[in-house]
Amino acid sequence: MYDKLLKRQQSLFASGRTREIKLRVHYLQKLQRWIKDNTDEIMAALNKDLNKPPFEAMATEIGVALDELRYALKHIRGWARPRYTTTGIKNFPSFGRILPEPYGCVLIISPWNYPFMLTVSPLISAIAAGNCAIVKPSEIAPATSALISKMCAEVFHPAHIMAVEGGKETSQALLALDFDKIFYTGGTEVGRKVLEAAAKNLTPVTLELGGKSPCIVDQTANVQLAAKRIVWGKLLNAGQTCVAPDYILAHESVKDELIAEIIKAITKQYGSDPANNPQYPKIINERHFTRINDLIHNKAIVHNKDLICNDDLAYSEDLSCSDDLSRNENIVFGGNSNPATQQIEPTIIINPPASSPIMNEEIFGPVLPIITFSAPSDAVIYARAKPKPLALYIFSSCKSAQEYYLNNIPSGGGCINDTVVHLSSPRLPFGGVGQSGMGSCHGKAGFDAFTHYRSVLHKSNLLDIPLRYPPYSSWALKLIKRL
Repeated sequence: MYDKLLKRQQSLFASGRTREIKLRVHYLQKLQRWIKDNTDEIMAALNKDLNKPPFEAMATEIGVALDELRYALKHIRGWARPRYTTTGIKNFPSFGRILPEPYGCVLIISPWNYPFMLTVSPLISAIAAGNCAIVKPSEIAPATSALISKMCAEVFHPAHIMAVEGGKETSQALLALDFDKIFYTGGTEVGRKVLEAAAKNLTPVTLELGGKSPCIVDQTANVQLAAKRIVWGKLLNAGQTCVAPDYILAHESVKDELIAEIIKAITKQYGSDPANNPQYPKIINERHFTRINDLIHNKAIVHNKDLICNDDLAYSEDLSCSDDLSRNENIVFGGNSNPATQQIEPTIIINPPASSPIMNEEIFGPVLPIITFSAPSDAVIYARAKPKPLALYIFSSCKSAQEYYLNNIPSGGGCINDTVVHLSSPRLPFGGVGQSGMGSCHGKAGFDAFTHYRSVLHKSNLLDIPLRYPPYSSWALKLIKRL
């Protein structure tokens, strides 16, 4: 079934229609109008799936997608223009051209945590680059998945762009096909499965994954402002954000003040009973709700990390532990939850053991461990002991300290004196490094992700230098050595 759809898209791509700049602009504008006309419906779907309040849905999903569209429409002609270059004296007389060419027919697999934005954003890049695409939204966010399917049906011809709904079996069937490019957003373990499937056809892959993103707060930080911005970034979408601060490394001299300010910020932003606040997003499903509660109360067993962000290819192992373990004694705030609404209270845990499950898998929920350090090198050693994260956050007023942490802790991206917001700019490439991903997206980087840069050398027929042809003389060797 899906192979017929792919062949249909391959036929359209072979016709050259999708490479036409006018057609790319037409469909980007058509998508832009659809999003603007259906904003309320998008908000409703996001609220149904994740209890996202309208402002958060607009700021972090719809608004980001519209920014991507505006930026792509403004720059697409420049991005798609061939570039000319010199080719060196050895190729005289000649010139070179670098031709941006679409890969062809691409597969986009998106996650459930930002189900609209993380589907539409790579789709914008794929269209801008001139590709056909099959989109696989996450079935874990069914309302948004259905809306994306409706959007694609109303905006595009199915031979150009089509959404395919379904679960694990659908993803596996799609990954078995010979696409020209795969763009996957989700968890690290599932990313490995995607890469393994792509390797069978030598398909290039962009992986936008996750990881344990550290947040450093040193003794020079504006603690009150840092706490406010950390709480905002951590509790956005109830912590179900791939670039959320996963844990804090706090200097011992500001730890107590930071905890107090974080608690104040939580109360101010979400009230005294966040788990019953209708403006506070919920955990996506019961399985993740149980997983996060087990992490909070030291009951988790790390069976499988596939459950973070994209469940399409995940195993169905039970994450809960049968042992009746005691409450985590390191909890200094929160720890409660509401099963009826699947909301988990913002929770602060102080100095959990380095070997504990909560410090060895991405939390992906409203839980914030705080680790104290005394010297900058201690923070670096702690962060570098873990795989390279998707983001690094540094709260410091000292520029030399900022540079020290940036130079010694690798990450996909990050912020100085803020959290998460680097993701919102199409002018900044976004992507991971190591286990947090490969390749980048957004803006020009997104266009590049779906583009092959074809190098062509144009040689003149007016002059043909005989030096390169056999038989080779001794003077020719001397000359080529000098060149």
